[in-house]
Amino acid sequence: MKVIPLNRETLQERIYRQVSALILDGEIIPGQLVTIQGMADAFGVSHMPVREALKRLASANALTVVSGRSIGIPHLSRERLKDLYAVRLEIETLAGQWAARNMTVDELDALQEECRDLRNAGASDDVRAYLRANRVFHFSIYRAARSESLLAIIENLWLQIGPYLNLLRGSGNYSTANKHHQTMVECLRARDAAGVSDALRADIEEAYCVLLKLLK
Repeated sequence: MKVIPLNRETLQERIYRQVSALILDGEIIPGQLVTIQGMADAFGVSHMPVREALKRLASANALTVVSGRSIGIPHLSRERLKDLYAVRLEIETLAGQWAARNMTVDELDALQEECRDLRNAGASDDVRAYLRANRVFHFSIYRAARSESLLAIIENLWLQIGPYLNLLRGSGNYSTANKHHQTMVECLRARDAAGVSDALRADIEEAYCVLLKLLK
């Protein structure tokens, strides 16, 4: 087996992707502190690639310096939540409409399985499993839009809002969201772009309304 050594740039990108996944999947929650040393130890690398990856995430408003070498999830104000909500409505519903034209039968079958995973995670009250399944489900749709530019914008939005989806636990939102998820699958199979857009809009709106009440 021929192994290609990782160069510095590739290592930084891999760490960036892995930390991004931790944020998106709720593994780093609001109020939790993470250190460069801790990340470097966890990944088995030096400080430099970790520092560069965290710098990129800070530039994307996904992380912020809390004190010294400790970083955490930025505070989400009501104003920033409203801004993210407005942009998500436009961008994610557009991706859903494009996906309705492009998703293959195999992709649709996989999406239905992901929808089942979401229901199972919600029924077991496993928040982290639900958040992971929710991300997988949504990004399967967004990738099907076949636009790398659109996908990059959505990923940045999710890096900012994703950690706060933990707060939806106990609100009943996960259950109602799963109804919208199933509607998305059915509309995508029917190539109903407007229906997909409406289901995504309802999903985003309901989560927004719950979070708006929780934030001070």
